[in-house]
Amino acid sequence: MKSLRIGTGAGFAGDRIEPAVELAAKGDLDYLVFECLAERTIALAQEARLADPEAGFDPMLARRMQAVLPIAAARGTKIVTNMGAANPLAAARLVRRLAGQMGLDRLRVAAITGDDVLDRIGPLRLDETGAPAAALGGDLVSANAYIGAAPIAEALDRGADIVICGRASDPALFLGPLVHAFGWAMDDWDRLGRGTLVGHLLECSAQITGGYFADPGRKDVPDLARIGFPLAEVTENGDAVITKVAGSGGRVSRASCIEQLLYEIHDPACYLQPDVVADFSGVTLNETGPDRVEVRGGQGRPATGSLKVSVGYRDGWIGEGQISYAGPGCVARGRLAIDLVRQRLAEAGPRVLETRGELIGLDAIAPGVTLPDVPEPCEVRMRFAARCTSAEDARRVGEEVESLYLCGPAGGGGVARQLRQVIAMASTLIPADQVATRVDMVEDA
Repeated sequence: MKSLRIGTGAGFAGDRIEPAVELAAKGDLDYLVFECLAERTIALAQEARLADPEAGFDPMLARRMQAVLPIAAARGTKIVTNMGAANPLAAARLVRRLAGQMGLDRLRVAAITGDDVLDRIGPLRLDETGAPAAALGGDLVSANAYIGAAPIAEALDRGADIVICGRASDPALFLGPLVHAFGWAMDDWDRLGRGTLVGHLLECSAQITGGYFADPGRKDVPDLARIGFPLAEVTENGDAVITKVAGSGGRVSRASCIEQLLYEIHDPACYLQPDVVADFSGVTLNETGPDRVEVRGGQGRPATGSLKVSVGYRDGWIGEGQISYAGPGCVARGRLAIDLVRQRLAEAGPRVLETRGELIGLDAIAPGVTLPDVPEPCEVRMRFAARCTSAEDARRVGEEVESLYLCGPAGGGGVARQLRQVIAMASTLIPADQVATRVDMVEDA
């Protein structure tokens, strides 16, 4: 039975590069997939493109490609990525230029566009508010539909060695190569369901090889510092073995695969994707050897005909300040500092939409939760943040925290402050027939 090997080069925009290089060199891969695009990431990329028409793609694109392109080209490994973000064409031109500089002129680079639907979402109602997207007015930044595997497969059918897209669904980045390589029909629902399962298991890189799994004393993972990224050996009927490069750090186990299987899944029998409604309820996982887990049993049904759209919009500014207190009474001084900042902001009258004061290490993650008979810590870090309507008002937050050096409780030190614009995310659905994708082979840099 025909099979292929497909691996994960990145599971998010800030992922490590070294495991991808190891996988490219030692994984004997047919395909290497870099998944680097989250909802907020693409909104920020759209803002970057508005400032510079040649920007708007992943800032680490060049570093990642420079690291793996020579190896991939030598081994015949094709690359698929969503690092194009808001500007796949500019990203493809950059990769084409980099390939030329490395003497890899024969590599063919494809860009996939069409996920940007900003010009047609005005009447569509947002899930979070029920209001039409047009009500956001000038604060609306981006609207990108989750496209599926078909254009990725088309690009590979046309001979692309490197496929760069924007907002594709994460499993579709892996499903596209499977559809291309095995010739699966786009209405072969069970195979599409199994291919989606493979993509879902691989999409978060080291999450399945032990990175997110590790919990010392409960779930120990060997050689975590050198954790390897996963790969799958996939047969033409969609069954797979999840594994990693021999000698790399981390662990692939039935437990780590089950954790990843359940990741971001609301209903295992109804995982909505652009290409298929995948059903993971009958999936079986069996360890067949060290770091080898066999996966069988995914199914699928016809897709819904609607595509999710991530909508980015400006939602004010956040001002933040932090200051440390140590020694006896540090908790009381930290709480007094929070009260002081809150009172001073209220009296100064900035347009504050919401505030949050917390003592890091005490109640920052679980506010209101107290543990009996726990001694007071020897130090705390006070953090105060507020969302405001203007940058000027938000800047006041950090200034008030810094003023605690002399105008607040005793013994404060180590102030840090930050100001940033809030890019919020909402979602809506758009009929799939209103989203037309396009594949461009980029010949020139």
